[in-house]
Amino acid sequence: MTERPALGRAATWTLVVVSVAGFMAALDNLVVTTALPSIREELGGGLSDLEWTVSAYTLSFAVLLMFGAALGERFGRRRVFLVGLAVFTAGSAAAALSPGIGELIAARAVQGAGAAVMMPLTLTLLTVAVPEAKRGLAFGIWSGVSGLAVAAGPLIGGSLTEHFSWQWIFWVNVPVGLVLLPLAFLRLGESRGADRALDVTGTALVSLGMFGIVLGLIRGNPDGWSSPPVLGSLIAGGVLLAAFVGYEQWFAAHPMLPMRLFRGRAFSAVNAASLLMYLGMFGSIFLISQYLQGVGGFSPQEAGIRMLPWTAMPLLVSPVAGIVSDRIGGRPIVVTGLVLQAAGLALFGLVADGGTGFDYGAQIPAIVLCGIGMSLYFGPTAQLVMASVRPQEQGIASGANNSLREVGGALGIAVLSAVFSAQGGYRSAQAFTDGLVPALYVGAAAVAAGAVAAALIPRRRAAVAVGERSAEPARPARV
Repeated sequence: MTERPALGRAATWTLVVVSVAGFMAALDNLVVTTALPSIREELGGGLSDLEWTVSAYTLSFAVLLMFGAALGERFGRRRVFLVGLAVFTAGSAAAALSPGIGELIAARAVQGAGAAVMMPLTLTLLTVAVPEAKRGLAFGIWSGVSGLAVAAGPLIGGSLTEHFSWQWIFWVNVPVGLVLLPLAFLRLGESRGADRALDVTGTALVSLGMFGIVLGLIRGNPDGWSSPPVLGSLIAGGVLLAAFVGYEQWFAAHPMLPMRLFRGRAFSAVNAASLLMYLGMFGSIFLISQYLQGVGGFSPQEAGIRMLPWTAMPLLVSPVAGIVSDRIGGRPIVVTGLVLQAAGLALFGLVADGGTGFDYGAQIPAIVLCGIGMSLYFGPTAQLVMASVRPQEQGIASGANNSLREVGGALGIAVLSAVFSAQGGYRSAQAFTDGLVPALYVGAAAVAAGAVAAALIPRRRAAVAVGERSAEPARPARV
């Protein structure tokens, strides 16, 4: 029997630093949602201003993810990570000090930009620092922490607002960022991708294209899907992304996202699964957290506590899923997780539609299933993404996967909210339930489709063979 290598001090420090940084970046996606009434009371602003308080972060985060990953590959991952962390920390302080709603929206955009530069590099730095035999465990911990942040954002935001003030949602990031900056400088190792020029044209095309798509998805429900600004934004974004694909395929000397990566079944399948999973998960959490407050009558903090069987599960299950994936491969675990999450969403819809009124006790099995399924997905997926490309392309792969996750999240909120509005609404508890149930079924169908996509990932032996071939140095081309 061969002895498995220990994680090591450098890898442990890297895991701690990038996990905490990833927690902050993921947390600020939804942490502000439960504080919006308090923000409106103090700073003023209309409904659209409050929507932009949430959307400004999501928009800049999704748009700049690929750009942040490309910068890290070109100029050094630790160096660019430090810049992103500093920008995120400064944006958090500016948000806490905002005297008006406009300044808060601008600060949220700065926060999102810093998170976009920082977030894709957390996974790349971790991959470089951790021995291959221990990456499943490390990815499981990293993913569990990030997943906990996404799902627990409303609880943390509601608790801080209820017991302190809405400013503390942002102030809490500042001391953490100030501690992480010297730790990251001293403890993280520097690494780079391929030594090549930055793909300026490709970066501009993908960033502007993502801006159009995400902006259209964010504004679709409040402005109307047929309104000229929304249609124009979606069409322009689609055209720019098509131009990006064509440019990267045929014209770019050093493409920021080589299109040949998508010819690999593992890379394409795991990214499709990620997009569909986030579509179902984000949209469902967005509606269920409101359901617990609007129909169940709980406060934001009480609703967050009742979501703990879902939100706290990644801390318990994700590390175990990562360890098991080291032994049997990530594919069967990811497929199982997505199937369980789809079943949990469908079960929640069945319980809510049971006609017996609100019954939290009957909802607990569905919430637990969703939490276990989400936990099984996170760690092994990160490992599958990193294993599907060459080592020098892992930063770009991480940025692409994170971008698709963010697009999936924005799409999930937009699609499930549209289904909710078409079938129900906020008029009464019954109207909310009438809209929630079909929306959850749509979310369950999306996650189930993600399970089908994940089943197309090659088995471990085939994936290892592909990884070994891709790690070989490229042979000089014949003239």
